[in-house]
Amino acid sequence: MIRTTISSVALGTILLSSASMATPATNPTFTPISSHISSHTVQIAQSSINTAALEQSVFNQINNYRVSKGLAGLTRNSAIDNQARNHSQNMANGTVAFGHTGFSERVRATGISFRTAGENVAYNGGYSDPAKKAVQGWLNSPGHLNNIRGNYNLTGIGVAVTSTGRVYFTQIFIR
Repeated sequence: MIRTTISSVALGTILLSSASMATPATNPTFTPISSHISSHTVQIAQSSINTAALEQSVFNQINNYRVSKGLAGLTRNSAIDNQARNHSQNMANGTVAFGHTGFSERVRATGISFRTAGENVAYNGGYSDPAKKAVQGWLNSPGHLNNIRGNYNLTGIGVAVTSTGRVYFTQIFIR
């Protein structure tokens, strides 16, 4: 049996959404992301946004928060990162609407057996530190905070940027 909960909230020019689900786990396996993260840079007007740096910033902020609350840090996983990146890109290019369309399929596509999974998404633009704004929005939203504080051990983060500078974030949580 799969339990899926979806909630969304809008805060100013940051739009946020969270989802979670649970299923029985069999043979939990994962592949940690390597310490070398390739750079994904998108040109916007005359500036560029390094999406790999934004992903790492989200990861660091979320783990710092978890540790400050006595929770275990998450391990970043490349298969989950890829699914999160694909979803952010699909939202950015309009292939899917902003939200959690395909959440169950994304989690299963990681190839990781899981007990529970959650997802936070956000988009914003015009901020000097869009990753910080996205994480602050998530921390101030009960549904997103439940995912951040959830009993997860793996995560993946994906960022995509539109030609107009709107930045889309997806973070997937798995146990």
